[in-house]
Formats: sequence, structure tokens, C-alpha cells
Amino acid sequence: MHIPDGFLDLSIAAGCFVLAGAVLAFAARRAEETLDDVRVPLLGVVSAGIFAAQMLNWPIPGGTSAHFVGGAFAAIALGPHLGALSVASVVVIQSLVFGDGGLTAIGANVLNMAVVEVYAGYAVYRALRGVDESLAVFAAGWLGITLGALAAAVQLGLSSTFAYQLGTTVAIMGVGHLVLGLVEGAITLVVYRYIVQARPDVLATTTEREVTA
Repeated sequence: MHIPDGFLDLSIAAGCFVLAGAVLAFAARRAEETLDDVRVPLLGVVSAGIFAAQMLNWPIPGGTSAHFVGGAFAAIALGPHLGALSVASVVVIQSLVFGDGGLTAIGANVLNMAVVEVYAGYAVYRALRGVDESLAVFAAGWLGITLGALAAAVQLGLSSTFAYQLGTTVAIMGVGHLVLGLVEGAITLVVYRYIVQARPDVLATTTEREVTA
């Protein structure tokens, strides 16, 4: 889902950059209020884990690829605002250091993975948490990555520089990630359950502080 250089029109890339920057600026102000001795080291651990997981890519038709993103997990473990900053830092480092995603598309990639997936995934989690915790976590990972992929599909489909039209990109990336998102949802749930068993106090603190977010 890392869009490379040359795939987006500059106007779309610039618009995504401005929108992503505005959301992250808001997230930084909100996240500053919740940082403490528990969440600072947790931020490092979550970011490092997501960074490693995102390095594993597999191609899908249409000139794009899929991989575990971890946006919903970051939102659940850290809260949506700190989670967005965590995923954004991973996406930027991967682009600058490893060339995974173009420099001109940094704004779009951050918007799709660190904004859309994180906040959408967290919204799904909050909506379903009262029904069933495991279902909420799984659905957050599944639908979060699917919506992030759809955002990327729209950006690509609207760009005259991309080889495929909007209908094609939405169909390929939407359906592809709807299926592959089942894996994201499963991984999100497995990691969540492990943390609940190993350090339930960590997630309890996050839930308490984000309940009014």
C-alpha cells in the first residue's frame, strides 16, 4: 500500500500532504496530554513492531502491494492520536531510509495508513467493543486496512499519471484488501490477546484515557 513516486498527480499528492499534516498536528497536541511512564516505552515497542511487520510485502494486481500495516493495533494499544503518530513515523522512515513509498507520495501514504486506517480502525473498535471485545479487535484490523486501501485506490484512480482508472483501482485494492484484511484482523487479534495476558494493565490504562477521546 506504499505508493511510489510517479503514481500520483502532484495536486493530489500535495492535497494529501496538507491533510495528513493537519491531522497529525492535531494528534500531536492531543497525544501530548496522555504521555506518561507507561506509554512512552510502549510507543517505542509498538512502533518497532509495526516497522518490522511492514517490511514484509507481497504484490497484488494493479501495480500495488499489500502488507500488514498495524494501524488499528496501534490505535487500540496507544490510543488513536498517539497511534497515528506511531504509524506515521514508521511510514516516513521507511520512505526516507528504505525507499518503501515515494517522497512525493509521503503525504498520501501517511494519510492512508496513519490517518485513515488508525482512526477508522479505532472507530470500529469503539463501536463494537461493547458487543464483543475479540470481534471489535478483529473487525478494527480488517476494516481499518480495507478503508486505508480504498483511500489509496481513490487517489491512484483519480491521478492521470496512473495506468488504471478509478473503477479498476477501487475494485482491485478494495476487494484485494477486504480479503487480505482478514489476515490483518487475525494478526491484530492475536497480538492483542497476547498483550492482554502478559500486560493487561497497559491496555487498561489506554482504554481509561481514551474513553473520552
